Amino acid sequence: MPVPIETPRLILRQWRDSDREPFARMNADPQVREFFPSLQTRAESDATVDLLEAILQRNGFTFFAAELRQTGEFIGFVGLGIPNFEAPFTPCVEIGWRLATPYWNQGFATEGARASLRFGFDELGLDEIVAFTVPANIRSRRVMEKLGMTYDPAGDFDHPRIPEGHPLRPHVLYRIRR
Repeated sequence: MPVPIETPRLILRQWRDSDREPFARMNADPQVREFFPSLQTRAESDATVDLLEAILQRNGFTFFAAELRQTGEFIGFVGLGIPNFEAPFTPCVEIGWRLATPYWNQGFATEGARASLRFGFDELGLDEIVAFTVPANIRSRRVMEKLGMTYDPAGDFDHPRIPEGHPLRPHVLYRIRR
């Protein structure tokens, strides 16, 4: 498995126990979770790490822990996943990122995501990778566009894991092909 994935400023790697506390802090931050239905408790955040590690063992990829090369500091995650719901565009592989707020607006999400796209296309042999978010998540949509992803209005969908009538249920879909 070709992990870690290195970029000029980041290392995308397997999760460590030392990542759990800063990840839990991040998942309890209302700014980080603005476009999610709820904050995560420490137990929920730890369960997410356990799930991501199990997915890595099963699939050979996941949303990898992201650390700064210069300091080794954990800053969030970037990587690839397989959505665990059904939609018109599934099955598929998605690209995603979640960073702690001190690391926003510095190009880290784009840098890590570019490396993840290369990994998906070159190492995994994928033909297409998708991304999705709520329409109002302009920051993530900008990253998708910087990656060269194309908005697919015909692919917009209601996220089946978010309750009917919830304002975060509508999602937009972006695509990129090899």
